Amino acid sequence: MPAPNTKSAGSSRESAQQLRLDHERREKRSRLLMRWGIIGGVLAVLAVIAVVIVSSIRPDVPAAGPAPAHGNEYGGITLASPTDLAATAAGTVDAEAALEETRETPARVEADAGPGPVQVVAWVDVNCVHCADFETTYSAQIKQWLDDGDVTLEYRTVAFLDRNSTSAYSSRAANALACVADTAPQAYLPFTQALFGNFPTGELSDDELSDLAEASGAGDISTCVAEGTFRPWVDFTTNAASSSGISGTPTVYIDGEPLASPADFVTGVEAAIEARGA
Repeated sequence: MPAPNTKSAGSSRESAQQLRLDHERREKRSRLLMRWGIIGGVLAVLAVIAVVIVSSIRPDVPAAGPAPAHGNEYGGITLASPTDLAATAAGTVDAEAALEETRETPARVEADAGPGPVQVVAWVDVNCVHCADFETTYSAQIKQWLDDGDVTLEYRTVAFLDRNSTSAYSSRAANALACVADTAPQAYLPFTQALFGNFPTGELSDDELSDLAEASGAGDISTCVAEGTFRPWVDFTTNAASSSGISGTPTVYIDGEPLASPADFVTGVEAAIEARGA
């Protein structure tokens, strides 16, 4: 009787084992590919959703557009009293052009020579907690100085903090302020103070911005808000600030001198008022 071929049997067992291992590796690879395919598909869907959301909250804003009435060539709106804004020749602005002109110091913050009110220029962002604190702390004093004719207050409202918002709130709120300046200058200060006073409750929708403006005495600005009429102006003001080295808010100049700390605001303005009267 012939002896069993153990070598052949061993080879068969090894071949079978190798086939089983190869099959298991193929199965594992297929499962991994399927899993990564599902993950890739989910990520693709999320990317599409993100694009749709971003497109809906920040429509394509043109670089050039109208300046609001009372908006100056530096992106500012100046209060001459609690109910009056300084007159300007409203025109158009180009946000891209604002990036081309860099400056070591911001434009038109130097003090006018001779007697007259102290010139205060403030860069603010409606979504900035420090700006809200500043306005809450000093709103009554600011109104008193304006009432007395001791100061003019120029707001250059920027949108640095759109990056922290899911709804481009800084830009939308700054646009609403420009809408009020354009048609209801008497309501500009009340609306400004109402916006910053609202900060603790969170971002407002376009309808809520319009309602708050109307409650502040501005009338109906809903179309201007919904259409983003002055969004190019907001971008212009923001770019002009960046080109001038303004990187944070609030940044305040008093008669051409930068304010070192918001805590020094009252003493700084009072000293400038006294110097003007000397």
